[in-house]
Amino acid sequence: MCISFASTQNAVWVKKHLGVDLPSDYPREAFPGYLAPFVMKSHQSGRIAIGLAEFGLIPHWSKDRKIQKHTYNARFETIAEKPSYRTPWKSRRYGIALVDHFFEPSYSSGKAVRTAIQAANDEPLGIASIWDTWTDPTSGEVVTSFSLITINADKHPFMSAFHKPEEEKRTPVLLTPEQMLSWLDTTPEHANTLMHHEYFPPLK
Repeated sequence: MCISFASTQNAVWVKKHLGVDLPSDYPREAFPGYLAPFVMKSHQSGRIAIGLAEFGLIPHWSKDRKIQKHTYNARFETIAEKPSYRTPWKSRRYGIALVDHFFEPSYSSGKAVRTAIQAANDEPLGIASIWDTWTDPTSGEVVTSFSLITINADKHPFMSAFHKPEEEKRTPVLLTPEQMLSWLDTTPEHANTLMHHEYFPPLK
């Protein structure tokens, strides 16, 4: 599971690959409840937009933000059935979290060591995500929030080394620049074509 990441600050890379301007004034590291740069696309206008969204999806029916402690990662295997995710999944609310690296625990020393994972070429990574909007019943504020999508990593040559030895290995779904536009345009029926770690960019 990925509970934290470093949001990218590479505005030049974001502009080059997505044609949008990176927002400012967000935390360097994101944990559930924190704001982070997030990319979405309108299926009506075709416009790609970027803004700040909260890490940890708050379903539209939630009474408060407490659920974010449990919704920062969405398992692809069950995303279409889980109450928190099934509506945005079927509605094609697909987005991308832009990170310089993300963190996973390494137990190679016998103890958990928080380890930064990044692209081998040092460029930012796009993480396939799902998003929703929620209206705060107290303030009336409309909040956009998201979850990172994860898949099994038992056979990934790099990501399988993380987490406790007895635990299932998981990894966020990492997108190459070429895959990012495909992800924003995908449908539930075709999303599976992007959910394979064999297509991940090389990591270190």
